[in-house]
Parts: sequence; C-alpha cells; structure tokens
Amino acid sequence: MMLKIGVPSKGRLMEKTFDWFGARGLSMAKTGNEREYSGRIDGIDGVELVMLSAGEIPRELAAGRIHLGVTGSDLVRDKLAAWRAQVADWQPLGFGHADLVIAVPQAWVDVDTLDDLDAAASAFRAQHGFRLRIATKYHRLVREFLTANGVADYALVDSQGATEGTVKNLTAEAIADITSSGETLRANHLKILPEGLIHQSQATLFLARNADWAPDQTATLTALATRLGLLMPGI
Repeated sequence: MMLKIGVPSKGRLMEKTFDWFGARGLSMAKTGNEREYSGRIDGIDGVELVMLSAGEIPRELAAGRIHLGVTGSDLVRDKLAAWRAQVADWQPLGFGHADLVIAVPQAWVDVDTLDDLDAAASAFRAQHGFRLRIATKYHRLVREFLTANGVADYALVDSQGATEGTVKNLTAEAIADITSSGETLRANHLKILPEGLIHQSQATLFLARNADWAPDQTATLTALATRLGLLMPGI
C-alpha cells in the first residue's frame, strides 16, 4: 500500500508546494490535462501524489483517505471540529501567509475594540430588530473567537464570493475574512479591528491520525521524514 500525500491542485499554493518539496530533493509534477488532477512524485518510493483542492484536503485527512496533506492552517481549523484529535500539524511550510481578521466599516469611528463591537451589535439589534450580520467563509473559527471574547447579538452569514463587498452591497454590516496586505479591505472602506486577529494562517504539512498506518506506510513516512529533514511526527 502506498503512502498518499494530498497537495493543492492549482494556483500559487500548488506551485509553492512543488517548490518546497523540490528544494528537498522530491520532484512533484501535475500530469494529464487540467481536469484530471493527477500528479507524480519522484525521488522516493512508496509515495503517491493526490491532487485536490485546498478546501478538500482537511476532509480527506480527517477521513483517513490520505496520509499527509498540504493546506492552509485556517482551513483545517475551520473545517474540522477538535482538529488536533484528527490531524497533526507536522511542519509549517513558510508560505501562503494570510491573516483571518474582523473588519468593520471605516465610518464606525467609535468601534475600535471587541468590546466596542459587542456594544455596537447590541445597539444595532435594538434599533433594527435583527442581529448585526458578519459575512464570512470561516464560521467555526469566527464563532469560537467571538464567543471567547464576549461578543454577542451577531449573526454569521455565509459568503463564498467576494466577502469584502458584502457591506457595500448591504448584505452584511461587518466581515471576517482572510487578508494578506489589507489593501482590498481599505479599497472597500473597511478597517481591521486591532483586536480582531483571529488566526495567522500559512500552508502546513498535516498528518492524518485516522489513516492506515500499517508497517509499510510507517516505514515510508520514516524515509520521507529523513529526506525532508524533519523529525518524525506523533501519529
């Protein structure tokens, strides 16, 4: 049985993942046409490359259908409940950096802290009769963060498109989204709350605790760790 490693199937995350492994003597390449999402890895025996979207990789890790996977740390934390029981974050890879933040309209001059946001949410509900809406793709992470910081009277609304535009389009009053530079937020007249950093994400090599770790796969993992110059992770 092969040890399966899931990597992003397209974009900068795929390219950077290929570069990271290539710098350590393992050549990864996408094969077939653009729709096949197949790949190969050279430089080590017993390893199969599985091409997946970054958003699919947490699910495949949790199900044990792949042994290892490269994806954003934000996606694993948001998609998997009690994620540490299902995966181990073996190695941060040093690319794909982005911050998950809370942002509110720049016009909200009196809202600079999470306490201010909580007060604004209460006032909004009293005035409008419904909860202040926060648009996001990251429901679990945002809900846990706001609960831990005592913010109530809000409702999360799902945004799978351009989250920054939801305030302008009047489908939300605030947002929680990934940003690298903050330029897109500023262009949409939004400001990041100084206390609103939820998670600093980066691409990470994760290990699936629920995968089949038979002797062959464990031996291959040991060989892979040696090639990558990493300590063996706890399974």
